[in-house]
Amino acid sequence: MRNPGETHSMAKPLFLLCLLACAGAAAAAQQAPALSLEQAVSRVQHDTGGTILAADLQHRGKRVEYRIKVLTPDGHVRVLAVPADAAPAAADSTKTPPGNGAGNKEKH
Repeated sequence: MRNPGETHSMAKPLFLLCLLACAGAAAAAQQAPALSLEQAVSRVQHDTGGTILAADLQHRGKRVEYRIKVLTPDGHVRVLAVPADAAPAAADSTKTPPGNGAGNKEKH
């Protein structure tokens, strides 16, 4: 026959173990962006038809985004922000125009 205190003493470590496992899974999910930098660069290059000049990762509060500088075919330099949590583009997706980029244009 089990001692009533024995069951309770085993439940506590088991609960803590489950809590740690869940916390680790949640932290891993937050750290891994859905979209890689390479995927974001590829998307911007495909959508604009331009030449990528620079790309980096930016933290905006709790959000993570990629800032990608592109030279468009018409000679304008644009800086586009692509959220890291955006789903990767499907192979057969339609081309979507980038935002108007007001204030993000440099003319060369």
